[in-house]
Amino acid sequence: MVVPVAFFAVFFAYPVAAIVARGLDDGGDWQLGRIADVVAQPDIRHVLWFTTWQALVSTALTLLVALPGAYVFARLDFPGKQVLRAVVTVPFVLPTVVVGTAFLALVGRGGLLDELWGVRLDTTVWAILLAHVFFNYAVVVRTVGGLWAQLDPRQEDAARMLGASRLRAWRTVTLPALTPAVAAAALMVFLFTFTSFGVVQILGGPTFSTLEVEIYRQTSDLFDLATAAVLTLVQFAAVGAILAVHAWTVRRRESALRLVDASATAHRPRGAGQWALLAGVLVSVALLVLLPLAVLVQRSLDAPGFSYYRALTSEDGGMFLVPPIDAIGNSLRYAVAATLIAVVIGGLAAAALTRRDAGPLVRGFDALLMLPLGVSAVTVGFGFLIALDEPPLDLRASWIIVPLAQALVGVPFVVRTMLPVLRAVDVRLREAAAVLGASPWRVWREVDLPMVRRALLIAAGFAFAVSLGEFGATVFLARPDNPTLPVAVARLLSRPGELNYGQAMALSTILMVVCAAALLVLERLRGADRTGEF
Repeated sequence: MVVPVAFFAVFFAYPVAAIVARGLDDGGDWQLGRIADVVAQPDIRHVLWFTTWQALVSTALTLLVALPGAYVFARLDFPGKQVLRAVVTVPFVLPTVVVGTAFLALVGRGGLLDELWGVRLDTTVWAILLAHVFFNYAVVVRTVGGLWAQLDPRQEDAARMLGASRLRAWRTVTLPALTPAVAAAALMVFLFTFTSFGVVQILGGPTFSTLEVEIYRQTSDLFDLATAAVLTLVQFAAVGAILAVHAWTVRRRESALRLVDASATAHRPRGAGQWALLAGVLVSVALLVLLPLAVLVQRSLDAPGFSYYRALTSEDGGMFLVPPIDAIGNSLRYAVAATLIAVVIGGLAAAALTRRDAGPLVRGFDALLMLPLGVSAVTVGFGFLIALDEPPLDLRASWIIVPLAQALVGVPFVVRTMLPVLRAVDVRLREAAAVLGASPWRVWREVDLPMVRRALLIAAGFAFAVSLGEFGATVFLARPDNPTLPVAVARLLSRPGELNYGQAMALSTILMVVCAAALLVLERLRGADRTGEF
């Protein structure tokens, strides 16, 4: 635990504490009264209300749309299922700025809906809600569907044999078993929408602002660190409460059920009802997931002769010091370095958390590992600039500062993917190897590693995809001569002009293709084993 604890202390707790202290510490006099003053402001109360309201509605809509999909992916077998599972996961690993770009191409000015019917939804709350459903669809499908696929269908069949209707059997047998998974998925969706940044910034315009967007505005535009520090504390407290409830539901899900092999529960659709449900899910996936991605690709090809893609190779001294196409290489290099860091830190943390004699502090660290997903990435990024500015931690001029920030987001995915597999390893195998004279390192190399090798590759793939799309912290840390893909897309969208818009669409399409390829590889590695869905 020493290395993971030190990593999070130096590169997460210290930068966040530094920016909060910078905002609230006035020459040794802490302005704690500033908290009440900020929260009492009408515009801040409106931001808090909108952040909570849109997160609740986004969560409800996502569950309504995605739960049928969870059933279809869990219990029905159909051609192209593996590919479609990877496709619906693409939005989740895309940077939120690209998600906003895709919906801007669909519902914004000059978008598909505007051209066909004269309908514009950008700068409305509906665009934000739909984009959140698009982004979080895979969270519900994988979290709920992963458990649903492992529930023994014979229990529901037994209820039917005893006279229960199909609805009653599902309501009294399956639903109670799924409730912890549904609650965990709902809390995760609420967490991601509560801290939404790129989607709201692009689609909401000046009218709508979440806590994350307001922290960015107070930090970057107004340089009001005191207000940003208060909002960071408010968000930190809210996220802490959400994660506490999430940890409780996960514990219930892990201990309350007896599960079966997921590969034995799927079957071809039977009857008109299941075929209709499959058709409905495929239509909803086509409209909510595939259509925005397809419009994104189409917009990148609007100009003849791949002009937008060719323009990426030319230098633009006003915005970038290098051609925008260089952002691809930068993003890949940063993502590889971030993945290596995340796998080492996350693997060590997961190994420590599997020990049966782990104390309460170690178990509590499991919940803390999720905090980087909910704490403002803007705060972390700006905190890096403030805190890591003196030797021996003066990293502002070093390229490694970007992968370090990206690795913070990748570590939770590594832990969540590897932990169930490590816990499934029979401890007696390790004990037998130790009795036969194997050192702890050899026990790990010859007992644990062969069993967790595939989970390790899957964890690395998720960390790579998530690092590739990290935006909130990277926007502060990436230098003009080394932009990443998400930063380059955001900067291109911030400038007027058809060429800038087209280049943003082209870069977003490239990033989408890279993420989709990584996810297809993950699906092939995962195969029928659904252990550690997220």
